Amino acid sequence: MDGFTISWIGALVGLAIAIVLILRKLNPVYALFLGAIVGALIGGANLEQTINVLVSGTQSVMGTVIRVLAAGVLAGVMMESGAAETIAQAIVKKFGGGKAILALALATMIITAVGVFIPVAVLIVAPIALSVGNKMGISKLALLLALSGGGKAGNIISPNPNTIAAARGFGLDLSDVMIAGFVPALFGLVVTVIVASLLKRKGVMVSDAEAVQDTEIDTSKYPPLKKAIVAPLVAVILLMINPIGSIAGIDALSSFKVDAMYILPIAGVVGMLAMGQGKHILKYTASGLNKMTATVLILIGAGGIAGLISASDLSTQVVSLIEASGISGTFLAPISGILMAAATASTSTGVILATGSFGQAILDMGTAPMAAAVMVHTGATVIDSLPQGNYFHVTAGSMNMSIKQRMGLIPYEAIVGGTMTIVATLMYGFLL
Repeated sequence: MDGFTISWIGALVGLAIAIVLILRKLNPVYALFLGAIVGALIGGANLEQTINVLVSGTQSVMGTVIRVLAAGVLAGVMMESGAAETIAQAIVKKFGGGKAILALALATMIITAVGVFIPVAVLIVAPIALSVGNKMGISKLALLLALSGGGKAGNIISPNPNTIAAARGFGLDLSDVMIAGFVPALFGLVVTVIVASLLKRKGVMVSDAEAVQDTEIDTSKYPPLKKAIVAPLVAVILLMINPIGSIAGIDALSSFKVDAMYILPIAGVVGMLAMGQGKHILKYTASGLNKMTATVLILIGAGGIAGLISASDLSTQVVSLIEASGISGTFLAPISGILMAAATASTSTGVILATGSFGQAILDMGTAPMAAAVMVHTGATVIDSLPQGNYFHVTAGSMNMSIKQRMGLIPYEAIVGGTMTIVATLMYGFLL
């Protein structure tokens, strides 16, 4: 910006204004833009320089935007075709009632991991969970923790917008970030099952009226399992060819480097054709695009804040403060993820803001890009389900829970997200 630097006070004020406005229910996109504008002006920029800050910031997120839009093809196919429902039902039936909590958590984890948004994944599995909970005497609290915790575990290894944002925020390949989140995700799944099992008799139980009976679930409209898994299987295989080739030292595989922007739509189309749903390509892709629109708009808004931060000396000040305090700079990555996701009540938005606002400061502390991405990403799962976000209300409605009942789940969700964050921080911040 022609050598002009915005003061760190302006950047901090702008970020604070954006967060407060989001908490006050202003549309997040406008809140982020307004925060960036006010912050730039307070930081010493004139009107023209402020526009340059916003334009520069929004341009910086365009790479992430086009990848998120591309992911909409796979998401649309999985959600609209019934493939996600088929996979969820197959997993629950395989494990049976005796391992109901594990089955529900694993089902939600898997369908989130293959590209279904976590709120949608919870909505898909919720009817099955209510039926199982009514039969087995499992409380709504335990059921929703199984779904939410499993979804959180799947979300950090998924090709969803949050993972794309974490990868692009630190200049990494999506497949590498997905693989790096696998061990923390496994710990998240295990802790989910343990804690949910301890809560089986705690709270309100599922009534007969709320339970969806097996005879009420029309499975005739869903594709068979062997066809339902084609799209996610193609996506996983194509995404993993390069990492596996690099690990195994196979040049033919390691040289295969195709961006997720191509892979995810290809996987969606192949899966659609395998299910014999080619005639619905316009419907499925339109649905996927609609699902991604809100995330894309928030990405653009977050780009404005990122432009403000990058044009300021906030990163330098943060690094100096951490060095003076004697605290390990490694903790900046998970803490930034936790705070930004809590402020916005969204994993995706939290990751976007954390990487845009503190990404450079995290790297300046000596943290490797991969470590930074995984720690920010897992940190964003700790307290991302607060009442100011849609996820809180969507999941409460899926289980017919009151606001008070849903609030009671937040500490247990934080245990799951906190476990994944601790494991990621130990692994990538200190051990590897």
